[in-house]
Amino acid sequence: MSLEGKKIGVAFTGSFCTYKKVFEELKKLVDAGAEVQTIFSNASQTIDSRFGKAADFVADAEKITGIKPMMTINQAEPIGPKSLLDLLVILPCTGNTIAKLANGITDTPVLMAAKAHLRNEKPLVVSVSTNDALGMNMKNIGLLLNAKHIYFVPFGQDDPVKKPNSMVAHTELLIPAVEAALQGRQYQPIIQ
Repeated sequence: MSLEGKKIGVAFTGSFCTYKKVFEELKKLVDAGAEVQTIFSNASQTIDSRFGKAADFVADAEKITGIKPMMTINQAEPIGPKSLLDLLVILPCTGNTIAKLANGITDTPVLMAAKAHLRNEKPLVVSVSTNDALGMNMKNIGLLLNAKHIYFVPFGQDDPVKKPNSMVAHTELLIPAVEAALQGRQYQPIIQ
């Protein structure tokens, strides 16, 4: 399936350790011909970390996509009524965002984008990145796995010895996962 001309939202949350790989995949989406609208959570647009400065990530996203990122709940809300996207991916999706999404909480631009997008029964792809996927957040991941129109980038344990509950998406599988979701399918296997 071609992504040429597809309107894809990429919503960033605060798992900054994944940003190097995430931005590589963002560029691949644009190179594949997708029109990409980025959305930044409150944390992703304000927290500087050892992985980089928030303002630099925002600027890089605009440079790669050529489109100004959405930074507020008000900017993200029209995604629903105006049907702005063919697909939305939360890349990366932290445990905090997973928990809120699974429980219907809409208090960041990313969660508003997800809620607005899902009202149109279009695919939402989740790219897991959380230290408690096999702990407290497993129930929330389970809820999302069973939800209509929600798909996952395949994920697995990233450090089973030092962080036995931690799981992270295989972001190199983003494009195949997106292509499958656009066809109403979950890319398999989910757990790798």
